[in-house]
Amino acid sequence: MTYPAKLVERAQRMRRLVTISLLFLGLTANCQAKNNCPWINEATASGLLGGGAVGDFTDASGGQPAVCTFTQTGAGFTRTLRITVEVTPGTHARLQAAAQACGKNSAPIQAIGNEAAMCALDNRNAGQGELVVGRVRDQLFTITLSTTLKDDPILTRMALKDKAYTASEQVAGNLF
Repeated sequence: MTYPAKLVERAQRMRRLVTISLLFLGLTANCQAKNNCPWINEATASGLLGGGAVGDFTDASGGQPAVCTFTQTGAGFTRTLRITVEVTPGTHARLQAAAQACGKNSAPIQAIGNEAAMCALDNRNAGQGELVVGRVRDQLFTITLSTTLKDDPILTRMALKDKAYTASEQVAGNLF
């Protein structure tokens, strides 16, 4: 018994269509951004760091804050976005202690939670960065955005400030 050529051709086209569809669906499932961090997702962090970043989340435990760390590593450099959030009844006092890392270089930033401040974190041996400290109700947050590349073309001094501010908007907004 022989099948007509048209029927065989249609079956082959249908098989190819199903195969391509399954392949496409499988690829799109793998391309979704991970969202382990409750305050910012991996895709947004990658955009802030200037390329594909890998995220890691550690939940709060034993008096330690919850920590999200996003890292982009390349030839001779590492860019990092680190977010910590802790719930504490003495948030104002804890905020003052966290802001001491800025010293006299702390600059208040408006419309980001309560009492937020930003400062440069520069280490001649380890690169440059920005630190944001702030609070939303009884939640203290810190954001550190840094690069180990001395003259980073993506995270310039101005870009570090802008991107740290953007990250703080996102985090503070999600904490409300």
